[in-house]
Amino acid sequence: MKTNLLDFNLPQLTDHFAAMGEKPFRAKQIMRWMHQMGEADFDAMTDIAKSLRAKLHDGAVVGVPDLMVSQESEDGTRKWLLDVGTGNGVETVFIPEDDRGTLCISSQVGCALECTFCSTGRQGFNRNLSTAEIIGQLWWANKAMGVTPKNERVISNVVMMGMGEPLANFDNVVSALQIMLDDHGYGLSRRRVTVSTSGMVPQMDRLKEACPVALAVSLHASNDRIRDEIVPLNKKYPLKELMAACQRYLVKAPRDFITFEYVMLDGVNDRPEHARELIALVRDVPCKFNLIPFNPFPNSGYERSSNNAIRNFREILQEAGFIVTVRKTRGDDIDAACGQLAGQVQDKTRRQEKWIRIAEEKDQ
Repeated sequence: MKTNLLDFNLPQLTDHFAAMGEKPFRAKQIMRWMHQMGEADFDAMTDIAKSLRAKLHDGAVVGVPDLMVSQESEDGTRKWLLDVGTGNGVETVFIPEDDRGTLCISSQVGCALECTFCSTGRQGFNRNLSTAEIIGQLWWANKAMGVTPKNERVISNVVMMGMGEPLANFDNVVSALQIMLDDHGYGLSRRRVTVSTSGMVPQMDRLKEACPVALAVSLHASNDRIRDEIVPLNKKYPLKELMAACQRYLVKAPRDFITFEYVMLDGVNDRPEHARELIALVRDVPCKFNLIPFNPFPNSGYERSSNNAIRNFREILQEAGFIVTVRKTRGDDIDAACGQLAGQVQDKTRRQEKWIRIAEEKDQ
């Protein structure tokens, strides 16, 4: 089987070329061809020696996922379903805004954490994505958006907020992050790359040391009782431990705050008393809040908070001195909004069967 060069960050690619008897600068050349030029054909890499190109033809490939489905929303959001083999597909979303273009990347086929309000979690879990499959989403989107090194980069920001829990696929995600940040790769700044986690405390500490990019925490609750119910991982790493991990992360973070993501669920976590609990919870953590109106999906069991409830919740936090944004609902007509990504998952957990059974019981 040929080696997929997209699996390597620069140090790994340098070692690979050294084992082939090649100089270190060859790795930098190939990195630029693959990631900056979006080139997968070794014959097109014109400044590479013919002898090396012959070696690469024999033993290597620049392998990216194939496109299964492409959709575009009325608001300009684009979603791609990419084939990662054995009947599995992952979703990648591009969100254009006035001042930036953000690509939302998946890290797993499905997700093992089973947050109850998330469509991805309902699909079950199959496996972690490889580094090539993670960075291949950015490679593919750059090509689809028509990006070349001479043009202004359409994708200015990357968020690891697609399918899966990024920190549960730690090594492959970090390798992909390093490629995103490398000047011979995509040259993104740490401030423009964000990892979102549901609160895997030990891995947060590891990320701080290995590759401290911007951090978003999927909080979604103001106390352990509610969070235990809607984010089951909280039973392992409760809020006190999570807040302490956030404080530790800020020591090396490229931004001086943590972003707390908070999906607004009607009657569950959206009352004024919940907002006041949040204020007390995060009092020692420099942060801002991103309130997310719940994006419904079939048989979710939840409703979106009313506009009035969201407004009141925001005002309570703002009066306490916090920066609060309310995420615009983008791409919901193509199921590309936050919490809606489902992809195509050959579930190994039997979770899909469980949720279908629960829905059927409710209908009876």
